[in-house]
Amino acid sequence: MSFEHAPVTKGLMMGSALTSIIGGIFDVKHYLHLQLVPHVSRNHQYWRLLLHHTAFSNSSDLLIAEILLYGVGVHIERQFGSVKFASFTVASVLLATILEFLTLILFHNMGINQIPSGPSALLFSILYQWYRLIPPAYHFRIFGIAGSNKAFVYVLASQLALGHLPGSFAPAVVGLLTGFIYRSELVNIKSWRLSPPIIRFSTRFLLPLVGSTRAPRRSTRARPETTHQTSSPDIGNEEIIATASPSAGTEETGGSVMREWVNELTGRNEQGTTGVRVPTDAEITQLTTMFPNMQRAVIVGALQRSHTFLEYIYLFAY
Repeated sequence: MSFEHAPVTKGLMMGSALTSIIGGIFDVKHYLHLQLVPHVSRNHQYWRLLLHHTAFSNSSDLLIAEILLYGVGVHIERQFGSVKFASFTVASVLLATILEFLTLILFHNMGINQIPSGPSALLFSILYQWYRLIPPAYHFRIFGIAGSNKAFVYVLASQLALGHLPGSFAPAVVGLLTGFIYRSELVNIKSWRLSPPIIRFSTRFLLPLVGSTRAPRRSTRARPETTHQTSSPDIGNEEIIATASPSAGTEETGGSVMREWVNELTGRNEQGTTGVRVPTDAEITQLTTMFPNMQRAVIVGALQRSHTFLEYIYLFAY
């Protein structure tokens, strides 16, 4: 699998990794998480509502998120199309931000006062679309418990949801709820798209930063290509001798020796069986003297296909 037809997913993966690494290098991760008390309620740091979606607080969460985005986001973007998927991403982040803020207000007395940094809500919103749209590839049964290939993705997602309880469980639920709202007709945000100027700006300036998303092309040839090929212009493509760039003298005799050996193995030297004329050494020597620029293998092949020696001289000369 590759990022072909999925530039937005590749951009999300690159952006999440880059911001997480920069946040760790400059030691600013303590500004990235969302906490109701005291950051929002007392210090009025409302910029945390959007900023906490930009980077993960540790490398383990980042690794799990990258694996999930690659395994889930690529399929959803190909189903939606890049423009719709980008619009879905923006709408999910905005809706999840509102729902997370309401969750902190309603449940901070129950211990949910902080939400770890990272686009976990967006990831679970994409995961809900994947659950609804992508069918399982295969099913299996272990100790009587039925499952499918999707079970492995759900196990990874559970690690992200249960990693920092109770705060990490809140964006997981919010993300699933966001995905459900997007799929339903409750708010009717499914038909919303980004404006054409934003799409043109992203295509011109942001898409080159993502790089190529084209899948590697593999050759369909079953046999390797011949490095060097020598063909006769008079006989067409029938006489082709493949060599490994020997010297001029070796090239003339090597092909003839190999051809005679193959003819002996296949029985082509039997004139009565195959109807192929076997030239004599005198004929080969005479034609080599008459046409010094021609290779010996080409002369032998032409003599084998001519009925008489004079017929070959006539055709070759005129």
